[in-house]
Amino acid sequence: MQLSKQRLITLHHCPRLSCKTLRKILEHDPNLDHLYVLSPSDIASFYSITHQQAETIHLYIRQNNIIKLLSIYNEQNIKLITILDQEYPPLLKEIYDPPLVLYVKGNQDLLKTRMIGVVGARMMSHYGREALMKLIPPLLQDNFTIVSGLAKGVDIQAHSLAMDNGGNTIAVLGSGIFNIYPKEHEGIAHFISQNNLLLSEYPPYTAPTKWNFPKRNRIISGLSEGVLVVEAKERSGSLITADQAMEQGREVFAVPGSILSETSQGTNSLIKQGAKLVTEPNDILEELKGCISVR
Repeated sequence: MQLSKQRLITLHHCPRLSCKTLRKILEHDPNLDHLYVLSPSDIASFYSITHQQAETIHLYIRQNNIIKLLSIYNEQNIKLITILDQEYPPLLKEIYDPPLVLYVKGNQDLLKTRMIGVVGARMMSHYGREALMKLIPPLLQDNFTIVSGLAKGVDIQAHSLAMDNGGNTIAVLGSGIFNIYPKEHEGIAHFISQNNLLLSEYPPYTAPTKWNFPKRNRIISGLSEGVLVVEAKERSGSLITADQAMEQGREVFAVPGSILSETSQGTNSLIKQGAKLVTEPNDILEELKGCISVR
C-alpha cells in the first residue's frame, strides 16, 4: 500500500477529526508528508487548524497502528478505496463533498457499472411494492446496478428484487460494515456482501447514528446516473436524496401516487418541482439513454 494512502486511512480513523478538517489537511499537503515530522503547534499553523485538533492528530498517528486494523479488515474481505486511488468511482468524485475513503465488501467491479439509485418510504404500501416490481426488472435487463440504503421498506425491497431477478445491487450503509443497521437486515447484508456489494464511508466499527443517514444519501445519488423515488412522505430521507441528486446534476424520477396517500405527498411534490414523472420503465431508460456512467 502506498504510504500516502496508508496515512490518509490512519487519519480517517482519528477520533474527533471531521471530514472537513481532513479535506483542509489534504489541500495543504496531498501526500501528507509534513504531518509526521511537525510538532503540534507547527501542525496547527501549517494546516490552519486548531491546536486541539493538531494535538489529537499528533498523538493519534504516533500511538495507533493502522496495520493491525487493516489486517482485520483484510481477513473480513473488506477493501479500502481512497479518493487518491484510480478505482475510485468517477461519478462520485464529481460531487461537492466526495467521501475520502470507501470501505467495501463484495464485488468491487460493480462500481464500474451503470448505477441508478432507488429510494422511498420505510412504510411501503402494496402500491409501492407493485411499482418496484414493474420498474426494476427492465432496469436490470438494461444492465443497471440498483443502489439503495438497506433501510426498511422501499430500500430493502429494491435490493431483494435486484437479486431475485438476477441483477446487481449496492447497499450504501449509514454505519460501519461491522454494525449493520437495522439489525434485522444483517442476513440480507451478508448475502449482498457475498454476491453484490456493501459500501460505507465509515470505518467498519462505526456505530449507526441518526446523523449518518442523511449524509449517506449523497453517496447513493453520487454513485448513480439518476435516482428513482417510489413513495415518500413530505419530509423524508428520500426527499433529501432527491435534493442532493438535483444539486449533483443527476436525473430525478418520481412515481406519482394518490393525493390521499401520505406517502405520495413527497413524490407528487417532486414532480411539481420538475422531477420526471414515471409510470413505466421507459420513462427512466429513455431519459438515461444518452448518459454514460464514466466521464
